[in-house]
Amino acid sequence: MKANELMENEQALMAKVYAKRPLMLVRGQGALVWDHNDRQYLDYTSSYGVCFLGHCHPKIVEAIERQAERLIACHGSFYNDVRSELLLKIGEVSPRGLDKVFFSNSGAEAVESALKFARRSAGKPEIIAMMGSFHGKTMGALSATWDKKYREPFEPLLPGFKHVPYRNSEKLRHAMSDKTAAVIVEPIQGEGGVRLPPPQFLRELREICDERNVYLIFDEVQTGFGRTGKLFALEHSDVIPDILCLGKAVAGGLPMGITIAKSEITSALKVGDHSSTFGGGPITCAACKASFDLMTHERLWERSAKLGAYFQEGLKRLQSGSSIIREVRGLGLMLGVEFKFDVLNIITECMNQGVLVLDAGRNVVRFLPPVVTTLDQIDQAVKALSSGVEIDENARLRVAATR
Repeated sequence: MKANELMENEQALMAKVYAKRPLMLVRGQGALVWDHNDRQYLDYTSSYGVCFLGHCHPKIVEAIERQAERLIACHGSFYNDVRSELLLKIGEVSPRGLDKVFFSNSGAEAVESALKFARRSAGKPEIIAMMGSFHGKTMGALSATWDKKYREPFEPLLPGFKHVPYRNSEKLRHAMSDKTAAVIVEPIQGEGGVRLPPPQFLRELREICDERNVYLIFDEVQTGFGRTGKLFALEHSDVIPDILCLGKAVAGGLPMGITIAKSEITSALKVGDHSSTFGGGPITCAACKASFDLMTHERLWERSAKLGAYFQEGLKRLQSGSSIIREVRGLGLMLGVEFKFDVLNIITECMNQGVLVLDAGRNVVRFLPPVVTTLDQIDQAVKALSSGVEIDENARLRVAATR
């Protein structure tokens, strides 16, 4: 079938829940992807943060192929060699005191697990999340997510959730009650606009949770695994949560969610309280172990920090000459450029220039490049954004002149 027919079929047959771009991507390598016409694009979405190690990394492909020839499926009720090896690897790199692991299939599922574990262990129903947060679209994770465009069509959501302002620890303190089981927070809000907290905020959360005997959950689905210039974003503030949620990039492109908790929390769980048919399957575990091996052997978070600093310098130079850029912010290879206006036209122009980028709300362009990108490719991305900025500025000047 021709590409346009395939695209029409997908449009007709797939539930219309994605804002489709007029691209059919058919292959990828490193930081690059190609469409059906063999046009090359620089993928600075990393497939929404998933391909941090790049598309089709040869070590990941090798691990998948080798495991697929041995054993494809193995339920968690049986022991498995590659799963056990992965657990040992995770134990080597996990923050101090986080020593029990649960495998699922996505970041949202990792969050669901964390919420259930906290409620089960604490024996309390209430969860406090942050305004501006995004934790996923399954019902529990959605109840913790802030944006009403995601929440309202599915209300009533789960009871027992509160939201307080991000960056305001005193509001959190006042919102707590004797029913509060846990606080969930992203160390950097991704979907909420690549928003960083002040340095003391996460430390204050830790102190308040300790004072009130409340669990602290970090959602590092997007920020974890080297993205921000550290293996985990929590290292920037030297704060260790009680439960850590990982996903997106951890399995090199395959679906994987990881929830890591203190043993005192998981000791409250009984057999059958929580499980996942596909969680911790041999192929995803093999890919995940290969990913962690690459990350730790090559210390790729350091490369992320260096590339991110270079990228941020280029974006700030662009900001200095622009009338429509408000702020450049982020850490490592998780960067946002906030504009005074809607960014749809800018994102479209970047695509026209051969660079794929994301939004984070209506007025923020979000960059999630793979760590295998190069300085020349970063320059290419800045140039593409510059083209979008110039076109948008000129269009607004023309509109203003006609008024």
